[in-house]
This record gives sequence, C-alpha cells and structure tokens, in this order.
Amino acid sequence: MNDRVMKSYRFREERQEAWESLDRIVTRAEKRGVKALSDEDMMALPRLYRQAVSSLSVARSISLDQNVLAYLETLCARAYFFVYGTRASMGTRIAQYFRRDWPLAVQGALWPTLLAFFCLFGGALLAFFLCLQDMEWYWTFHPGWELRNPDASVETLRDTLYTEETDIADMLAAFAGQLFSHNSGIAIFAFALGFCFGLPTAILLIYNGVYLGSFFAVFWQKGLGPELTGWLFIHGVTELFAVILAGAAGFMIGGAVAFPGTKSRMQSLKDAGNSAALVIIGAVLMLFIAALLEGFGRQMINVDLTRYIIAILSLVFWLTYFYWPRAAREES
Repeated sequence: MNDRVMKSYRFREERQEAWESLDRIVTRAEKRGVKALSDEDMMALPRLYRQAVSSLSVARSISLDQNVLAYLETLCARAYFFVYGTRASMGTRIAQYFRRDWPLAVQGALWPTLLAFFCLFGGALLAFFLCLQDMEWYWTFHPGWELRNPDASVETLRDTLYTEETDIADMLAAFAGQLFSHNSGIAIFAFALGFCFGLPTAILLIYNGVYLGSFFAVFWQKGLGPELTGWLFIHGVTELFAVILAGAAGFMIGGAVAFPGTKSRMQSLKDAGNSAALVIIGAVLMLFIAALLEGFGRQMINVDLTRYIIAILSLVFWLTYFYWPRAAREES
C-alpha cells in the first residue's frame, strides 16, 4: 500500500508543473476567451494537452490514486474544447447557420418536405372542391361565428380584404405578435408530434389544409378568388413554406423512429434529430417574418398587384435560398 502511495506521489510530483501550467491556460481561456491567451500560451496549449492525456493514460493503466485520475480527467476534458473545439465566434456560427447549415438541412429533407407539401395542399384541394359542390361542408370545418362565411355578401367579404390604415395603426404590432405566437405553436406542434411515426404531423397538416381550402372556396364562389390570393399569399408564401418545413422536420423524426435501418432506434432518432432541429429553428424564424408581413404588410398594402409582386418575390427568394447548390463543407 505504501509503495502505491509513493508511486502516486512521485508520478504527480514529476508532472505537476505541466498540469498546473495547462490548468492556468485553460482557466484564463474559460474566463476571458481564447483571445486572452498569449502567443506562448497558444503554442504551449497543444503540447501540454498531449502530455496531460498521456499522463491520464498511464494513471489509468497503473491504477493510481482516484483523486489524481479525477483531476486529470477533468483537466483533459476542459482542455479538449480549446484544442479541438470550434474556433468560431457566436456571430460566425450564426452566419454559418444561415449561409450553409440551414439550407443544407432543408435540401437533405427533400422527400419529407414533399410529403408535408402534399398533406397540406392535398387537404386544401379536397376541402375546396367539397365546398364548391356543397357549401354545407364549410360549417364542418369552421366555427359558426366566423365572419367570412358562405352567407356573407360579396361586399362584406371584399371589405375584409382591404383595410384602411387609420383603422389599424395602433394594433399592428400586437396583431403581428399574436400571429407569430399562434403560427409558431402550430409549427412546433407539427415537429414535436413526429415521434409518433409522423402520423399526428400528417393529420395536423391535412387539417390546416382543409381549413385553408374551405376558406378559399367561399371567396372563389363569390368571384373574389384573385383578390383573396393576393391578400393571402403576401404573407402566405413564407408562412405556408414554414409550416411545410416544420411538418418535414416532424416526418424526419417519424421516419427515423419507424425505419431505423441498420441503426438502433435511438441512434437513428439522434441522427435525424440533429438535422430536424436545424430545419425547425429556421422555420420558426420564417414564421416571425410571415407575422410581420401579415401584421404590417398585408394590412397596409391594399393594391393587389403589389401584393402579388411581394408574394412572387418571396417564393423566388425562398426557393433560391434553400435549393441553390451548396458545397457540403466549407471552411469556417
């Protein structure tokens, strides 16, 4: 026993100075950032880290004092981040997310995105044609107090599409905030339900599509289809794209659970979750932009042509942003 204690003491005494040097460098970097390190510290850091890892390996092999092992394991773990961890600042990481990570994640989710698209717009088309054949279907999908309904006159429906700025100036910010809260809740719900093999996600997308299609049928029947399209898609391009991406993220999770392949379900879920998280974070940001367009732009812009131009430009922008070819890897 005394021999082991002596061996541990000598082992630590011979290497203590190097460990303390590494500890001081890492502590300074943790408190003040890597930029606070001098050139000498930066040169010494990799060497001291390798020495500490080597000491840890030896300590484990000869079963030294557990306190020594615990100290070295903690020191090596702290130093690892600064030797091999990311050198990018927060601003650089955010820029990389928007420049590469998010678009590549969306590109990699092409099939889930198409599935989400067909669920949403398939439900919309189904409800649209059902309501055109029999408007009683509208009341199946909408509450009875809805102002825009089949019993409303053409003038009443038209008035809801064009709002005087003086009527809404004091309410736009609150309205945009409420829209963002509601829509982001739907998107996150669609994503979170994906773990149930994606079935609840599909149902939620179809339900929202049915609501949209039946709503559109009312205006179409009254000859207000073009006006409603401009009113809806000035923000709807961004909003619906975001909802589709949220649904795609949910389907990515569901697919990983249902079809793990050669991986374990947990590993498959982890791998899919990393990409799905990149998609849903961006989708929530898109919903914020859509809320601004809906709360401000749609209410303050009453010219159909301007609404169509904004909608088309939005579509071109998002399609180009997401699907323009990018290299799989870029240097930070």
